Amino acid sequence: MNTFSWYAQLVKPAWAPPSWLFGPVWTILYTVIAVTFGTVLYRTFTGKLAPIVMLPFVLNLIFNSAFSPLQFELRNNLLAAIDIVLVLITLVWALWVLWHAAPDLRWAVYANIPYLLWVAFATVLQITITVLNN
Repeated sequence: MNTFSWYAQLVKPAWAPPSWLFGPVWTILYTVIAVTFGTVLYRTFTGKLAPIVMLPFVLNLIFNSAFSPLQFELRNNLLAAIDIVLVLITLVWALWVLWHAAPDLRWAVYANIPYLLWVAFATVLQITITVLNN
């Protein structure tokens, strides 16, 4: 069974968005992430931000990158649910740290609000899918 067939056969809530929507949404969000997280990385490596500020951003990228393999390659809803919770936690942490550490980069916090809203939605969706298919 291929990945599309596997995901399509999962029980999903009525409010789940169509599968085709995820690609365009993530394309836009990854552009925002690249610009804002890249700015934090640059500021850290040029000594304008303390290295500890970068930690939640790096963890967020690691957890974000792990989601698709956990969900679609391992086909493990539970691990994907745990992972998306970690994506949400590290994103909130990253934005909180950036807000306090670099007032001049608050634009990056605002720019990531769509990412935060999408990840919060995706977290509820993934947990719901996990429960429905357990």
